[in-house]
Amino acid sequence: MDAWVRFSAQSQARERLCRAAQYACSLLGHALQKHGASPELQKQIRQLEGHLSLGRKLLRLGNSADALESAKRAVHLSDVVLRFCITVSHLNRALYFACDNVLWAGKSGLAPRVDQEKWAQRSFRYYLFSLIMNLSRDAYEVRLLMEQESSACSRRLKGSGGGAPGGVETAGPGGPGTPGRGLPQLALKLQLRVLLLARVLRGHPPLLLDVVRNACDLFIPLDKLGLWRCGPGIVGLCGLVSSILSILTLICPWLRLKP
Repeated sequence: MDAWVRFSAQSQARERLCRAAQYACSLLGHALQKHGASPELQKQIRQLEGHLSLGRKLLRLGNSADALESAKRAVHLSDVVLRFCITVSHLNRALYFACDNVLWAGKSGLAPRVDQEKWAQRSFRYYLFSLIMNLSRDAYEVRLLMEQESSACSRRLKGSGGGAPGGVETAGPGGPGTPGRGLPQLALKLQLRVLLLARVLRGHPPLLLDVVRNACDLFIPLDKLGLWRCGPGIVGLCGLVSSILSILTLICPWLRLKP
């Protein structure tokens, strides 16, 4: 298993480059179709996209072992919520990669009797569950950081003797912050929460990148499973953006969210 994990780590960068190229082809194919390009050119782009997809499946052979190893490490996390979200996410990723391996065997001709549509639906379901767990983990991390930031702001304001929660100043009597003349109290609280959220994400780039990447990836299984039809253009754009962000975390490891 350790050998497979090392192999997976070596092929990870190549797989992500292939992924970016695949979704770039999907986006390009949609643009060509929309602008009335020749059918022959559209066919070539679709064939290139299919070849890149098959190549990615080959590079992902053994990723199930890597996901299982990551799940074993996540079991020992002290935080209960993080332990649950990360472990379940890795287990779903392992099942997703296992289904993906079966699909590769079917498409490459090694197992011609494989029901590719059924296995594709299974793989995208596991992919969707994994992304839901990732976004749940992101939401939990954001909540913790917002509470920490809010407490720190409150301590600073107590020390200075004034101001508003979240570091946002409000007007005095008769100003915009007065009920009846400015924003309603609920709208003001919402504005403060949004400003606090923006401050937290701006101060933690790895978390921001992870949220954007998982949110972009979410459109892919939703479209493939028919839960929310986005179209090939949106899927291609979201896949390309998430692939670029994934490559960025490989180039700059400090941008990867830990644990």
